[in-house]
Amino acid sequence: MIIILSLFLPINYEKFMKIHEYQAKEILRKYNVPVPNGVLISSKSEAAKAAKKVGTKVVVVKAQIHAGGRGKGGGVKLAKSPAEAEQHAGNIIGMTLVTPQTGAEGRLVKKVLIEEGMTIAKELYMGILVDRETSQVLIMASEAGGMEIEEVAAKTPEKIIKVTVDPIIGVQPYLARKIAFALNLEGAALKAVIPFIINLYDAFVKEDCSMLEINPLVITSDDRVLALDAKVDIDDNAMYRHKDTQSYRDLDEEDPTEVEASKFHLNYIKLDGNIGCMVNGAGLAMSTMDIIKLSGGEPANFLDVGGGADEEMIENGFRILISDKAVKGIFINIFGGILRCDVLARGVVAATKKLHIKIPIVVRMEGTNMEEGHKILKDSGLNFLIGNGMKDGAQKVVKAIK
Repeated sequence: MIIILSLFLPINYEKFMKIHEYQAKEILRKYNVPVPNGVLISSKSEAAKAAKKVGTKVVVVKAQIHAGGRGKGGGVKLAKSPAEAEQHAGNIIGMTLVTPQTGAEGRLVKKVLIEEGMTIAKELYMGILVDRETSQVLIMASEAGGMEIEEVAAKTPEKIIKVTVDPIIGVQPYLARKIAFALNLEGAALKAVIPFIINLYDAFVKEDCSMLEINPLVITSDDRVLALDAKVDIDDNAMYRHKDTQSYRDLDEEDPTEVEASKFHLNYIKLDGNIGCMVNGAGLAMSTMDIIKLSGGEPANFLDVGGGADEEMIENGFRILISDKAVKGIFINIFGGILRCDVLARGVVAATKKLHIKIPIVVRMEGTNMEEGHKILKDSGLNFLIGNGMKDGAQKVVKAIK
């Protein structure tokens, strides 16, 4: 029996596009999911006018970044007058907002959403995502709205309701009622939340979302049901079906290295280690990161150059790797099929010379033209280390950087 244990299960190879809260709410409006009235602004001078347009005595000034926990970092403020809204907007726009999800570097706030204030009677949580275990859509709901769902799951998992959806029939009223009753809703709020859930699921499916989270979903004192906050991730593989949504992408909110890699059709995800990895194939990439970890090292990235890589793509891959100043060594782990080993070797030699790479490079290659590839590396005059298998290669790169 062969058992493969991945140490990197939390890493999701599926790529998705994050969007801002105000953009998520634009999508929800299309599907008749109730959201608060709001006006997006990008300068302090617009705030007072926006607050008057919203028309409530109290408005909320909300920073727009791709991260949760904005209130904890000072990115969400209540304003009781247009003048106060202007003051808060001036403080928030241009600030570097640090939240538990941004890391210590934080995010620069360029826009804020001025939104209606309301009297909240109850805060709930609702999220929709794809359950990998059942290959079905999963709806999660909880009465512990307004809290981090991870915290609820860790401390009081019994408060989370989980319902899988049959993809053939979708969310029928009986299923929505089941969720509403489990949330202890009644009266007008119960009636309002049923179409809310049905329409939310409709938006999730038709917009090809990989995750749709409403936290909090609020019941107001007059029994309105509203998505007070919304977080939406859209599957990259489906973006060709959503030309209008492509404009929602905010490159300023994405990792610059990952953005650069996407220009060259490289699948790159930055990690926290110091060993750069270059592989061909997602499965091999995961295995490579595991073997580095088991050898006592820390992978700095996930980089899949794909089966059809050429010398130019390999050079671009190297450029991406060494742009991360934390990288102290590189492990190239390639199975030569469509990408022949001799093509890889020429690309590695050319890139190393052109980019003047001085850090250790370990190459492990197997497959088509492997002997020729090894000869190219040997005759290059460069000090490459050759890995005789994945384990040997991983051990050599770990040893080399130490």
